[in-house]
Amino acid sequence: MKRPKLKKASKRMTCHKRYKIQKKVREHHRKLRREAKKRGHKKPRKDPGIPNSAPFKEALLREAELRKQQLEELKQQQKLDRQKEQEKKRKLETNPVGEPSDVEPVEELEQCKTKKAKLSKQHPKKLYCQELKKVIEASDVLLEVLDARDPLGCRCPQVEDAIVQSGHKKLVLVLNKSDLIPRDNLESWLNYLKKELPTVVFKASTYLKDKGKITKMKKKVVPLKRKVCFGKECLLKLLGGFQETYGRAIHVGVIGFPNVGKSSIINSLKKERICNVGVSMGLTRNMQIVPLDKQITIIDSPSLIVSPLNSLTALALRSPASIETVKPMEAASAILSQADARQVVLHYTVPDYKNSLELFTKLAQRRGLHQKGGSPNVERAARLLWSEWTGALLSYYCHPPTSWTPPPHFNESIVAGMKRGLNLEELEKSNAHSIEAIKGPRLAKSILFQSSGLTNGIIEEKDIPEELPRQRERKQEEGKDNEDMVSEEEIVDYEEADEKISDMPPIEEKREPPPPEESTAGESASSLNLDKMTQEDDAYDFSTDYV
Repeated sequence: MKRPKLKKASKRMTCHKRYKIQKKVREHHRKLRREAKKRGHKKPRKDPGIPNSAPFKEALLREAELRKQQLEELKQQQKLDRQKEQEKKRKLETNPVGEPSDVEPVEELEQCKTKKAKLSKQHPKKLYCQELKKVIEASDVLLEVLDARDPLGCRCPQVEDAIVQSGHKKLVLVLNKSDLIPRDNLESWLNYLKKELPTVVFKASTYLKDKGKITKMKKKVVPLKRKVCFGKECLLKLLGGFQETYGRAIHVGVIGFPNVGKSSIINSLKKERICNVGVSMGLTRNMQIVPLDKQITIIDSPSLIVSPLNSLTALALRSPASIETVKPMEAASAILSQADARQVVLHYTVPDYKNSLELFTKLAQRRGLHQKGGSPNVERAARLLWSEWTGALLSYYCHPPTSWTPPPHFNESIVAGMKRGLNLEELEKSNAHSIEAIKGPRLAKSILFQSSGLTNGIIEEKDIPEELPRQRERKQEEGKDNEDMVSEEEIVDYEEADEKISDMPPIEEKREPPPPEESTAGESASSLNLDKMTQEDDAYDFSTDYV
């Protein structure tokens, strides 16, 4: 028996599905209209032409035709000139031996190329020193940006001495990140620093759009903590007072160690994200000029270079990882040695620890940082802790020294010269207003840290130790070629971890494993586990954990 013919499928649908389709269509059209509005694309209006009733219509039409002809002739002439210039360049490239007048531009181009090649091969620290000297020479007023969590550790006596010796230049201290320390501690630091130099309490805005000015917020809307900037008016008044004393347009240089917020202060004053800002240290590598107004121009500078003679804690907190090669385990251990252990335990919500390795193990277990096999990734936990302490979110504070002693590069006459022409009473009032407006953390939620004192820096290129970037590139290439090789230092670290952590696999003596394609079945499980762990640690980027 033949099956009956089936009817066509009905196009009827449920109301829920029909309304859903209509809603999606409306949203799509709304999106298209919004994008078209942003583009601002409008239909070109047609030229209505000259009305017949207008007088001298024929004369106007003749003038319009003449203008069109002149424009066309000008375009053709420009086109011919471009072609001639291109032919000259081709002749110079094909015939380098010729008249001396023709060879000179080619020689200049070659010289520029050689200069650029030399700069690229040059050590990055030397480039930083050259740029810093340019900023100091070109500036009339210099702002030394200090991290309010450790102001004494952010001061560089070598740079301050160079500013004093360079002539009649003004130096101002800016206490940035003031919202990360308790209010009482901020007031005590302000009272200590203002005895020596004019000091401004500042809190930079880190929530700025690219090339877009901040819109004014309504009174009812409460702005986010990162959007608000404090101390801006006080700093602008201070710079205006310096401009009046000089009686001309001034240049203001911004200097400081990495990750203290130099570029963020410039962006906050300009209300625009002009300078690059990020979590990674040492983003600014060249001098950048930013005009604030007709009378004040700000110069952003690269970070100061930390001397290798400093303590390991100073190197961990003040040196960018792109320049200094400090191991994460050593850096994090040095930071913990000067922090209050009880407050560290409360902040990271881990049990009491006897040493830094035990804390890294517990932190890795707490945050779920495990390697293949279930063992805690100790090095990754150390990198996470290091990134938090060098970032802009962790709240810790230091106590200022009990007695104030002037540094050797300052005396009473220099201190009086730095404060000459300033309204100090108005500056104190502005700072007091900023301190009241800033909502700092409570004392119980902050970590007490013991400062290591002033941090020595490097200004002269001759003081930089000879460490060429080629050696680092070779090391990186060797590391890429031999990713499966285990170094002696890593084996020692894992042997120490094995004594503390029972979950870690046993570690054998160092031996060169064959490549993964030719691996035999007789390899021990511990060597394979170590190879995988080293690959994970090499490919790990701790900035993701910080975010």
